[in-house]
Amino acid sequence: MSHSLPAGFWRLIAAIVAVHACMATTRVASTLWLLHTGHGEVTVGVLLALVALAPALLGPAAGAWADRYGLWKPMQIATALALVGTAAPLLWTHVSTLVIGAIGTGGAIGVAAVAVQREVAQRARELTDQSASQRMYSWVALGPALSNTLAPLLAGALIDTVSHRAAFGAAVLMVPVGLWLLRERRHLPRPVLTQRVSTRPAWDLLEAKSLRQLLVINLVLAAAWDAHSFVVPVLGHARGYSASTIGAILACFSVAGMAVRLLIIRFAGAWSERLMLRSAMGVTMAMSAVYAFLPGPLGLMLGSACLGLALGSVQPTVLAALTHATPPERHGQVLGLRMMATNAAGVTLPMGFGLLAGLAGVGGPLWLTAAMVAAVWPATKVLRAV
Repeated sequence: MSHSLPAGFWRLIAAIVAVHACMATTRVASTLWLLHTGHGEVTVGVLLALVALAPALLGPAAGAWADRYGLWKPMQIATALALVGTAAPLLWTHVSTLVIGAIGTGGAIGVAAVAVQREVAQRARELTDQSASQRMYSWVALGPALSNTLAPLLAGALIDTVSHRAAFGAAVLMVPVGLWLLRERRHLPRPVLTQRVSTRPAWDLLEAKSLRQLLVINLVLAAAWDAHSFVVPVLGHARGYSASTIGAILACFSVAGMAVRLLIIRFAGAWSERLMLRSAMGVTMAMSAVYAFLPGPLGLMLGSACLGLALGSVQPTVLAALTHATPPERHGQVLGLRMMATNAAGVTLPMGFGLLAGLAGVGGPLWLTAAMVAAVWPATKVLRAV
């Protein structure tokens, strides 16, 4: 289906993959270095939270930059953040520099992702094919998923064969790739020269009920994703499964998420936004309710695959729906709000899940998200039914 995609689209995807790979490689190398040097799981958890905190804080600003400056300047900012974040632990590997790495690379992917998503939204408006935006957003979601799969393999291989510093060095080498791929964009005029840029704050978008409902749906389904990531290791450990078995269960979720995005690319337009999201929500509710009771590793693998198929389809659908419901000059702002909400949940929810699992049992977080999905079901009426 690539013939229907605009010129230069693959450079956009490759650029976001490069920036995401910087973050993913640094995150894995930092985690393994902390564990190798005797730091506890709490330190690792704080570091991972910082990776999500940076884009949460930068989300609204990233959206405003994308609306005002287009693609090139935000990518320059993202590259600078990534360079600081990857160079610091390479030059001196210490907890303090790993914190800089987490904030720098996390902020870089936040700024770059919003800029690329906005660029995709602008290009999708120029196409007559109504399914094009969903297909394009599926590629946008698939790219980082691919780097999430490959970056840990690269980092692990370099650490095992060379050193932790070699993995940080590989992350540094990835930094300029995204900017180089998009170098032809540096001479294009700023969006302000061709269209009105909103001077209203991003928060004003929340006055629109449809956008509020879409963002709430996105937040609840992101919570379901985080709940699965939390429950699988805890449940697997409680049942006495090996680390490799737990990893295989998590891999089933990831592979299913990538597979469904490929299916969306192939069959985009066959289902409406409303039907797509309701199907995902229905499967999420059902599997979240029964997941903790599934028998054996194979049962959990099947359950994780079902959740991966459901939740993997959400991002392309929500991104398309948000940009359809927002004026073009405010696409960056709404995408920045989504980035902020999703990553803020990624920082705060794991702590709440831990408390809930202690009170209600290991399945508690998934049961809660099943109830939350049911509660926001009526909000899907705002989605396009055709």
